Amino acid sequence: MSALTLEHISKIYPPRPRSLKDRLSGTPADAGFQALDDVDLRVEHGEFFGLLGPNGAGKTTLISILAGLARASSGKARVCGYDVVGEFKQSRRALGVVPQEIVYDPFFTVRETLRMQSGYFGLRNNDDWIDEILSNLGLSDKAEVNMRALSGGMKRRVLVAQALVHRPPVIILDEPTAGVDVDLRRTLWDFISRLNKEGHTILLTTHYLEEAEALCQRVAMLKAGRVVALDTTQALMARVGGADLEDAFVRIMHSDYTPAVA
Repeated sequence: MSALTLEHISKIYPPRPRSLKDRLSGTPADAGFQALDDVDLRVEHGEFFGLLGPNGAGKTTLISILAGLARASSGKARVCGYDVVGEFKQSRRALGVVPQEIVYDPFFTVRETLRMQSGYFGLRNNDDWIDEILSNLGLSDKAEVNMRALSGGMKRRVLVAQALVHRPPVIILDEPTAGVDVDLRRTLWDFISRLNKEGHTILLTTHYLEEAEALCQRVAMLKAGRVVALDTTQALMARVGGADLEDAFVRIMHSDYTPAVA
């Protein structure tokens, strides 16, 4: 049983409704958009796995399907063996997601936010773990500060804390260091690497390919909704002749590279 399983996942967003103006002008109907096309992927327990691709490749849609925020048009998705549709309670509890967007409730302090997040998963008396998360993410001195008073980087740290507060075995990080300072990047990766060594499965999407090269054991590359490369980081670079992962990525995205599965 894999930590994350995607079996022939496709996602087609329906066409937008035609407006009266479109109908009167004869504008053809929107055909819809295929965000994912027959994605087959497995992430094993304890892996630090990279999911890479240009904007619009389907990464966030894939994560949304795993998190239950979007439903696949076809195929099956599982988290720790739990079907994300039929066993949604178990699959949600096994997963922690750090989203790209900074979303927060402006009426609560950092500690109150994490206590509320704990409550969503039925956890009481979780302050010891909350304190440990705050310490490891450099948030201890912000625990009683209102969320709206935090800087953007501090808010992003809280998003990471929220994803970890119920101790999920699988953690998804969707562009966690986009636009943040070097200190946060270092603090975050030290903590996440420690969690990975303790047995947590990590799925990372990032445009900082040096991060993926340093951290990920395997990577999958998405292009136009399809997996176009899947291998260990080193084997992938060797196969396409890239000097580093960024070079390999560019070569694959600008070629008809044949998928390789490790």
